[in-house]
Amino acid sequence: MSRFWSPVVGTLSPYVPGEQPKLQNLVKLNTNEHPYGPSPKVLEAIRAASDDTLKLYPDPSSDRLRQAIATTVGVEPSRVFVGNGSDEVLAHAFLALLKHERPLRFPDISYSFYPVYCGLYGIAYETLPLTDDFRIDVEDYLPARHGQAGAIIFPNPNAPTGRALTVAEIERIVAGNPDAVVVVDEAYVDFGAESVIALTTRYDNLLVVQTLSKSRSLAGLRVGFAVGSPELIDGLERVKNSFNSYPVDRLASAGAVAALEDTEYFEQTRQAVIQTRARMAAGLASLGFEVLPSSANFVFARHASRDAAELAAGLRARSIIVRHFRQPRIDQFLRITVGTDEQCELLLKALAEVV
Repeated sequence: MSRFWSPVVGTLSPYVPGEQPKLQNLVKLNTNEHPYGPSPKVLEAIRAASDDTLKLYPDPSSDRLRQAIATTVGVEPSRVFVGNGSDEVLAHAFLALLKHERPLRFPDISYSFYPVYCGLYGIAYETLPLTDDFRIDVEDYLPARHGQAGAIIFPNPNAPTGRALTVAEIERIVAGNPDAVVVVDEAYVDFGAESVIALTTRYDNLLVVQTLSKSRSLAGLRVGFAVGSPELIDGLERVKNSFNSYPVDRLASAGAVAALEDTEYFEQTRQAVIQTRARMAAGLASLGFEVLPSSANFVFARHASRDAAELAAGLRARSIIVRHFRQPRIDQFLRITVGTDEQCELLLKALAEVV
């Protein structure tokens, strides 16, 4: 601890991102990146945008990008907010919309950045346990069981479990909490769940956050967005413009628009991941793993008799890395990103040797 730190710094428990090791012939299945590169049209758009205009600041409102998102998801641009990756969008949402007198609620097993944001912004929170089979219990998020929440946030599909709620289940939570903002974090929604963006035109307390890092193969560009009522979007804009008026640069905006417009490539690669996930899950089951039903571009699995840490170490020795969370209830699970068919074959072969 440094004597120059502000008091809050010493109290923080920062988020730990997935490892980015520099190993030879690495099969990297630990950070849920898309196994296929971005659309060729994205690269063309970035090259075209790499000109003399880079001396100028980007559009602070990102109007072209917001219009492309609005067209893609079927809402008005006034209902769209964009940021430097969905993590930044979420950070602004925590400060603008989720800090209230009553505590924020989210699942006990969920995206580990949520408690980090709470620590950073001084937000009181409560975690609600997943069921024994790692599902979100909708009744837990209704006031009848635990009283009124200050706000609610959860991923759909959940991470790291991959399990998803239906639109009807999410609508029950949103409708049952009319005086609380409900944020649905849809980072992985395109791989098997159904988005609730359509509900944002009916419920002014619903904010949906998505990213182009996963299903659009743009983790390196950092573009995320939120959709909600103009009232919620205005709150995000006020925080953004008190922090950084230019969060999306010219190259990221150009690439993101091109990715959104190339629906054929998006659908082709999305389906490839879904099909590979099914084959990988079946292969894991044949090796004695319990695999949770996944609607994401990863699976969450534990072996019937082998320790997860030992399995992760055995894979690493074979230049394959997966994510192992040393947390209560899930310390025997591995989160494994869906790679290419070749990568998944290498994974299954290595696991067969380790097991």
